Amino acid sequence: MISVLILTYNEEQDLPGCLDSVAWSDDIHILDSNSTDQTVAIAQARGVHISTRTFDTYAAQRNAAMQLPFRHPWVLVLDADERPTPELSAEMQQAVLTVPANVSGFRMRRRDFLWGTWLKHAQMTPYYVRLFRTGHVSYTRDVNEIVEVDGDILELKSPLDHFAFSKGITHWVAKHNGYSTKEAELLASGNAIQGASLRQALFARNFHERRVAQKAIFYELPARPLIKWCYMMFIRGAILDGHAGVMYATLQSIYEYLIEVKCRELHRRRAGKSF
Repeated sequence: MISVLILTYNEEQDLPGCLDSVAWSDDIHILDSNSTDQTVAIAQARGVHISTRTFDTYAAQRNAAMQLPFRHPWVLVLDADERPTPELSAEMQQAVLTVPANVSGFRMRRRDFLWGTWLKHAQMTPYYVRLFRTGHVSYTRDVNEIVEVDGDILELKSPLDHFAFSKGITHWVAKHNGYSTKEAELLASGNAIQGASLRQALFARNFHERRVAQKAIFYELPARPLIKWCYMMFIRGAILDGHAGVMYATLQSIYEYLIEVKCRELHRRRAGKSF
């Protein structure tokens, strides 16, 4: 009843566990971005469908992936470091059997982990739409992509687990260094602050429309890295997650600072200023 899509690039470490977690599906697809490790070999050994596409942007990669020939009308979209819990797997398979025709997606709570600790309070965006009716979803934004669903969205109760630090802090920092460059380019171009509407941020009917507007407003605030750290630590309560929560809040603030300084650098370059 549900196909599975996993997007990969050099995921030989995490892919086996991800595949184990969705072994209940008889239609698993890998869209690989020209991995140089054993990712494709692992997928081949498991007998899953493998497609390859050269990566350009996150949104374009996911949009291309959604055009694959899925066997079932519903598809679960995963990264290799994510694992649907057994409870979520059972809930999804039951949900799609009775879902109304006007529903095209399901939102689920993702649990991020750092060193074995669930970042229950520190996690900034715990809800993600990952189960879609095929032909009713598209993605926008080059980095930290936004999903757009043609139809109503329901919510599932069981969690999706995410092990973002499975490859270590160094890998996470390197990955977010790349993200910060893309975010800085969007911010410098003005695209990141489009739709900065307080009304939209508070009252938009669609959850993701609210998130887009909230992020646009956030980018216009001064001292964003400090605001983000304080917000995560004392409003969301990252400090309640112990050392892992404090570390995560600090890493996220550093990420925000990188976006800011890279944006300033881009403005200086465009103004022809010296370095």
